[in-house]
Amino acid sequence: MQAVPSLLDANDSVFIVVDVQDRFLKRLDKEVSEQVTERICWLVKVADWLDVPILVTAEEIAAVGPTNARVRGCIPESSEDLDKVVFDMAGQADILKRVDETGRKTAVLAGLETDVCVLHSAFGLAGEGYRVAVVADACASPQAGHEHGLARLRDAGIELVSTKGLFFEWVRDLEVCHNFFRNSGIGTPKGLYIG
Repeated sequence: MQAVPSLLDANDSVFIVVDVQDRFLKRLDKEVSEQVTERICWLVKVADWLDVPILVTAEEIAAVGPTNARVRGCIPESSEDLDKVVFDMAGQADILKRVDETGRKTAVLAGLETDVCVLHSAFGLAGEGYRVAVVADACASPQAGHEHGLARLRDAGIELVSTKGLFFEWVRDLEVCHNFFRNSGIGTPKGLYIG
């Protein structure tokens, strides 16, 4: 019997930014790179406003470098880069421990690259019992990798959500939505209509 679908709950979510590093961003078309970084920054701000824990991974920092400065500037200082030396973050004990310590059971992923680290991590976290959702328009890979990654995630039963869709699932009602736009001081990402 198929599980009954349910909306993503901000109170059960942890938002994980995966490997948004300059070396990976440079492999993307400039427009895609800018859109992904802008949407991730916006989702980080939304998550922070809603008290959703934020974790950030960066692949092999000594060799690849830290999280992109623009994205890093949006992330609370308390969420330092977790140095990821495997493609699947759930396969690295210290990172999985940090995910577990949030007490949340829904992992929402955005970042790079869709068909490698995002996909491996989504599969790994699902294997650890997490409900996993990937923000499809806040992830990217060069060339056809993004679409291949999304197709494989979908085929495996990983939930795909849009930036806009995630926002509305997390805020749930008009009062919270209006409160966000009136009081957060956070606008909307370029090219994304929310209102």
